[in-house]
Amino acid sequence: MFYMHKIMFFLSMMLGTLIAISSYSWLSMWMGLEINLLSIIPLLSDSKNLYPSESALKYFITQALASSIFLLAIILSLNLKEQILENFSFISLLLNSALLTKIGAAPFHAWFPEVLEGLNWSYSLVMLTWQKIAPMILIFYNCKLSMFLFLIIISSTIIGGILGLNQISLRKIMAYSSINHISWMLASMLNNQTTWLIYFLVYSIISFNLIIIFKQYQLYYLNQLFNTLNSEKSIKLTFLLNFLSLGGLPPFLGFFPKWIVINNLVLNNFFLLSILLIIFSLVTLFFYLRITFATIMINFSEAIIILSHKIKFSIFFVNFISLSGLLICTLILNFI
Repeated sequence: MFYMHKIMFFLSMMLGTLIAISSYSWLSMWMGLEINLLSIIPLLSDSKNLYPSESALKYFITQALASSIFLLAIILSLNLKEQILENFSFISLLLNSALLTKIGAAPFHAWFPEVLEGLNWSYSLVMLTWQKIAPMILIFYNCKLSMFLFLIIISSTIIGGILGLNQISLRKIMAYSSINHISWMLASMLNNQTTWLIYFLVYSIISFNLIIIFKQYQLYYLNQLFNTLNSEKSIKLTFLLNFLSLGGLPPFLGFFPKWIVINNLVLNNFFLLSILLIIFSLVTLFFYLRITFATIMINFSEAIIILSHKIKFSIFFVNFISLSGLLICTLILNFI
């Protein structure tokens, strides 16, 4: 049963994001972020989560710290308006650090996998997608071609790739995968907002596809994959293809935004950055393949009569749209 207070807090959370991204002043942006934060805390405290109090408290402390730094940067910029040109780099550093902490970009990422580990899949999807919208757009407003941003992109792609290798929890794997994708989203901002929007939409679609499979079968750890998906051949193939799409392999939809980002980086002579992104994207692809190959290749003794879940048509439809998305995008772009 979906209670009325959850609907109220969920709508309030969305309202906070919309206030933040549509505001004209930094102070009202901060207010929007605070409304968003105060609305999601009761949702994270839901008893259906694995560790509701722990996740909610960790998230609140981290976001409150980031909001305090954000507000400090706003106050400094208002009080030092005569010397704003001299102090702009420092104020910009504070603003961007606070916003990067809110989205969980490395090296401000330590809270993100821990919070995600205590949530169920529904709230994990909110954390992986919706909660990144407002801080990302605010970073775009203040996005400068600085060494700081390059370091954040490089550290996010390295940490997201390497720390995901030794995980057995699917939620932590999705968290480190998200950190790696944050580096691609920040790199897409170096060109224009449309590239970021395409990347974010495609990432959200693929994450949604994977998470509805995880949610339906109550999968949280790798050993559950081997037991469950071996009795569901059709969903196993869909699961494999979605992970390949998330890793950015052609001919799946996940390749399309990475293709655009790499193209823009090369055109703007960011060769080293594009090489690092590609290399550590291959590392994430390695642990995706390790999951899927183990699911496919390890032999389990299967029962002759299998009482399986009924696969919903909506799951297959959404997955079909996602997996054939690159073909659709290519055809549309050819006719435009």
